[in-house]
Amino acid sequence: MATTRILVVGDTHARAWDEVHPAVREAVAEADIAVHCGDIVRMEVVDAFRETAKRAIVVSGNSDPPDLWKALPTHEVFEVDGVRIGATHPIWGTIEFEPPALLPDFTKDGERTADVICYGHLHIPLVETVEDVLFVNGGQGYSSFLVPGTVAWITIENGVASAEIVEFDPAK
Repeated sequence: MATTRILVVGDTHARAWDEVHPAVREAVAEADIAVHCGDIVRMEVVDAFRETAKRAIVVSGNSDPPDLWKALPTHEVFEVDGVRIGATHPIWGTIEFEPPALLPDFTKDGERTADVICYGHLHIPLVETVEDVLFVNGGQGYSSFLVPGTVAWITIENGVASAEIVEFDPAK
C-alpha cells in the first residue's frame, strides 16, 4: 500500500489566496490530500485551495461568513487506507476545550466515525492520542505576535496514522 501525506491547516483568516503564506500554498499543492479546518474566511480562498490541492477537504469555521456556512459542512469524514479521518472547526467552541469534547461530532449510534480528528479554532498546534483517537490541530495558518505559523502533516502508511507539527514561519 502506498504512503499518503495529508496536510492539516486551519485558521488562515485570509481574504485572498495570495495572502495565504507561500509555504502553506506550496504544502497544499504537494499534499496528497489537503484539509482546511475552518476560518478560511472567503469563498475565493476556498476555490483557490480546492484548485491548488490534488484533493481538498474544507469545513466551515466560526469566523466564516454565512455564505461559507451554507456552502461548506461543519465537519466531514473521509477514509484513507482504512483510517477514518474527520475534519472540523467546532463552531460551538467559544473557550478552550480538551480534544475529547469533539467526539460527539464524530459518533453515530454510539459508534465512533473517525480514528483521527483534525480540527481548528484554538490556534494551538497539537498531536495527541486520547481514547484511541488521534487528535491533530495544525495550529495557526499564519504567524503573529508570539505565535508561529504552523501546519500538521498526517502520514498514513499500511493503515496506520502518524502526525507531526511543522513550523513554517516563526512568531513575530
